[in-house]
Amino acid sequence: MIVVTGATGKLGRHVIDGLLEKVPGSEIAAVVRDKEKAAELAARGVELRIADYNRPETLKGVFRSGDKVLLISGSEVGRRVPQHQAVVDEAAEAGVALLVYTSILGGPEADFELAAEHRVTEQTILGSGLPYVLLRNGWYHENYTERLAAVLEHGAVVAGAGGGRVASASRADYAAAAVAVLTGDGHQARAYELSGDTAWSFAEYAAEVGRQSGKEIAYRDVPAATHREILTGAGLPGPLADLYVDVDRAIERGLLARTTGDLSRLIGRPTTPVSEAITAALRS
Repeated sequence: MIVVTGATGKLGRHVIDGLLEKVPGSEIAAVVRDKEKAAELAARGVELRIADYNRPETLKGVFRSGDKVLLISGSEVGRRVPQHQAVVDEAAEAGVALLVYTSILGGPEADFELAAEHRVTEQTILGSGLPYVLLRNGWYHENYTERLAAVLEHGAVVAGAGGGRVASASRADYAAAAVAVLTGDGHQARAYELSGDTAWSFAEYAAEVGRQSGKEIAYRDVPAATHREILTGAGLPGPLADLYVDVDRAIERGLLARTTGDLSRLIGRPTTPVSEAITAALRS
């Protein structure tokens, strides 16, 4: 059985869709917190296993010997280490055949704050003795295109990344890589550095948004303190604003610009250009 945790999340749903193109629903299990939210998956023949990262006791019996498990990293920054630890512990106790984890580009070399919990989780997995694959995902196009409304309203892409570049890919691209690993062979004990084929700058991104929208869009590169003020002024909690600012500093240092080719090789096609993601976002 292929088991996907966080299956009703944005990445998880893409993974389930991809798996259903390759294997019957009867060979897929979705670990979800809310059975009702996952009703559409059950209707497609996917087995539902109910559990909550935050309640380790609910993970008892969720995994079985021989399962291939995709651990999609939790979305609650600051709580992910114990959440992931609970999943790894239960997977090890069950004796799963493979544990695949969605980590972050660069792995142990990623020195920015958002990567810290991923680094710890990688070490937890390596220490568990489980057969594993590390999918070190780079940035998603959607991290930016889902915020296009504000860009169009203010006529500016605001960041504190200088001339740094981002080798992003679509969420669907990263999901396709997970599907390839879960349904293929020869991936065990590998760490894949996954990123888009082309790295873009914020100035180029702003220009492309402007070209497609017909509006004049500028790139405003702002100091870290100003960037934080803008984010908190928009309602973002201070700790989360600090993470965003820190990520932009990492981008300026080139940590999210790596174009390894691992992603396109795994999915067997070029990664989705950011221009296509912009087009889709403007249409929606």
